[in-house]
Amino acid sequence: MAGDDLVELKFRLYDGTDIGPNKYAPASTVATLKESILSQWPQEKANGPKSINDMKLINAGKILENSKTLAESRVPVGELPGCVITMHVVVRPSTSDKASDKQPSDDPKRNRCYCTIQ
Repeated sequence: MAGDDLVELKFRLYDGTDIGPNKYAPASTVATLKESILSQWPQEKANGPKSINDMKLINAGKILENSKTLAESRVPVGELPGCVITMHVVVRPSTSDKASDKQPSDDPKRNRCYCTIQ
């Protein structure tokens, strides 16, 4: 049956809350998953992603590529019947204008490095 082939996924956010679980086909791309996450992102959470390029999905310690499918990303499709697979969502922090104005050489203590051989 086609319904048996679906993979049930939930997405863990940085604060420990989850989006999902929802069912996806093994042929779904990682970019499709990110679009789904973006559309379901809780509005009350600060520092949410603006686009799919602002987030990374991590499964089993590996960062998943946007162009790959779930099956190509070696998500354990069908290996865990009835189980929900948890993926972690990492959001790239937005760069503010103030942060880009700072230069690393502004802090004289940061550039000091001493080595002594005795």
